[in-house]
This record gives sequence, C-alpha cells and structure tokens, in this order.
Amino acid sequence: MSFLSRIGLIETEEQERARLAQAPEGSINHYLSTLPVTIEEWPKDLLVELPWEPPRTDRPYRVVVVPIEFRKDALPEGVEEEPLPRKLHSGSWTCAVVFSDHPSYPVGGYRIVVSAAEIARGRKVDLAGYRAPLSSESSRPESPGKQPPSESRGHPFAAGGAPKTAAGRKISEAPS
Repeated sequence: MSFLSRIGLIETEEQERARLAQAPEGSINHYLSTLPVTIEEWPKDLLVELPWEPPRTDRPYRVVVVPIEFRKDALPEGVEEEPLPRKLHSGSWTCAVVFSDHPSYPVGGYRIVVSAAEIARGRKVDLAGYRAPLSSESSRPESPGKQPPSESRGHPFAAGGAPKTAAGRKISEAPS
C-alpha cells in the first residue's frame, strides 16, 4: 500500500475493487473488479495484453496495445476537484493496437481507448531478448556452432503462435 493510500488521498486496491463491483453485473467495470492489479507502474509506451476473456468477451481474445496518450476523467458539472480518496486508476488511455486476433480491432494504425483500470489489470508483454529477423539473414548460411535459425533469429513464436521469452516460457506465463 502506498503512502498516499495509507493517509486516505488515493483509494486502496480493496476500495477500488469495491467501487468497480458496484457497476451492474455483466459490465466491464464489474468484470474488472474480479481481476487483480498486475501493472503498478505508469503504463505509457509499455506493451500490454488486455484481459479480454469471458465473461468480458464471448471467447478469449489476445489484444496487445501500447498506451500512448493519457486522458483524465472529466469531473461532474459543478465539481471543481475530485473527492477524496481519489480513484486509484482513473482516466483512460488512447492505445495503438499492435497485436490482435479480435475481428473488430485490427493491427495497423488502429487506435482504441482503454480505461486505466483495465490497463492496470492487463499483462505486461516483455520483448527483451528478441530481435527482428533481417530479410538478408534468411539467405545467409549458418556458421558452425550457432543456434538453430528459429532460435537465433529472434523468432519468439512457438508452435501454436504463443510468444516465448528467451527462457522458453510463454510471455503470458509468470517467471518461476
């Protein structure tokens, strides 16, 4: 718990969960109240896989975004300052879709607005250790002692299309 939460300036995770749970059952906020916060830091420019699984969607989808621009929540008319405690994850982010298997959210310049509460409950995607293959590498012969091309050329996708880390586990899996 942060210092600002301890002194009552910002709501605690439990208070946020209770506030989100007050939304109607079946709503996105109600669904988010059932998920733990997984991203604590400021998410700008991170790769974040959104928590798009049932009951949030009809089936599981992988949608990875990069939060680009933050927008704070508008205050109700006549209110000058947000009441205390302030929302833990308020506002929303304009995000670039960088990977998606959802038919309504294609990759390639597509932007979506995602609440800060949803971003905070996503999974951070770590691409450390990956390098994109160069088109000229595909025609180069391998030197003796090198790893097989699929590992040495930064192909992070295993059979089934799931990205893997350098340690060989799926990106969405937590390190042990």
